[in-house]
Parts: sequence; structure tokens; C-alpha cells
Amino acid sequence: MSALLEIKNLNAFYGKSHVLHGVDMVVNQGEIVSLLGRNGVGRSTTIKAAMGQVDAKGSILFKGEELIGLKAFKIAHKGLGYVPENRDIFASLTVEQNLILGEKSTNGANKKTRWCLDDMYQMFPRLKERQNTAAGVLSGGEQQMLTLCRTLMGDPDLVMIDEPTEGLAPKIVDLVAEYLKELKNRGISVLLVEQKLAIALDISQRVYVMGHGSIVFEGTPDDLRKNDAIRKEWLEV
Repeated sequence: MSALLEIKNLNAFYGKSHVLHGVDMVVNQGEIVSLLGRNGVGRSTTIKAAMGQVDAKGSILFKGEELIGLKAFKIAHKGLGYVPENRDIFASLTVEQNLILGEKSTNGANKKTRWCLDDMYQMFPRLKERQNTAAGVLSGGEQQMLTLCRTLMGDPDLVMIDEPTEGLAPKIVDLVAEYLKELKNRGISVLLVEQKLAIALDISQRVYVMGHGSIVFEGTPDDLRKNDAIRKEWLEV
């Protein structure tokens, strides 16, 4: 498999606070990779750094191009999608308007994207029902669906998703898990930050565990299942 995203010796800072300490990670083409760990260890900071939202040093290569120093919108144009934990929707716009805003411009060319509005509505029929509703009045689960789908409308090659199941009802959690598998089926790589260990281990090809701003484990889901010491020290409450 060829590397799509390569993070090397990544250090990140919030002001004078040194948050990430030499993080190394790889996401290959067509992979779902989960970044696990307790709250506050630097998982969200890692993907924010890749998206140009955090002061960072080191190297972040996406499709062989260096991202460090680029603005977030330029990074997005290169095909890197980001779904933030805070469900960053446009509250006063309708569901459909939010989705259209995320649509990738093809500049009138015959370029085809992998996703269209009908795909979004087929995956999440609830969004179809609410297509003319202001996004600000949607439930938390509906807003999560909308945020995920709006990012997909930009036709990214890799999507970084921060805590997609946080605060969702179990039924919606299962729906989001199926959605993530569908991304892989369509050739989209995923870097997933997720608290729910069972979901991450079920859908991922590889996992990283982070502790105190560094990677403390890398392996397959089965490797992590068998490693009681890592789970107890870095994951279990």
C-alpha cells in the first residue's frame, strides 16, 4: 500500500505549551486508521496540525506534498477533509444549503466526484427529510450526519474525523460506523479519532495509541486486543 498521509517528528504548540512530542504516523491509501487515547493526550491536536490549524514543526506529507506552513483552505483543496468534533455547521442555512456549500468545484470540466446530494440522502434518509430545515435546529445526531456529509461533498481522498460518535444515541452510533465502512468501500482513507474502543477496533485496519503527546503503540486491532498492558495504562479508565 502507498502512503497517503505521512506525519514525521511532529511537534505542536498552543502558545508556549508543547502538546505533541515527535509524533510519527502513516495512513495508507484505502485504510481506516484509528488514533486512540484518553482525552487531552493530543489526538485532536494531531489532526488539527495536519489541517493547518495549529502551530506545528516537523513534516506532514499528503500525497507527497508538504503541508506544514499551508493555510487550511489550501490543504482542503489538495483533498484532505476534516470533520471537527464541534460539528461546525452553518446554523442559519438549511441542510441542503450546508451540503451544497461543501461541494467541490469542478470548474465546468467533466471531472466526476465520488459523491452527490443523492448519495448523502441515501446514506442518511433523515437528512433528506430535513433538507429544508435550518441546520441550527437539528438534533446532535442529525448535525453530526450533516457535518460528515458536507465534508464528503468536497470529494476528499482522506477524511480526518474527530470523535464522530460523541454524545450520540446507540442507534446513530451504529449508523455512523456503517457510514465509515462505506467511505473505505469508495476508496477514501480515514483517520479516525474515537473514544469508543469497540467501534475503532471493529472498522480499522491499524490503530495508534497516544499518551502524553506521543505515540505509545502501533499495530493491528488484534495486536491491541492482545496487549493488556497498553490498554490498561493508556486507554482504560
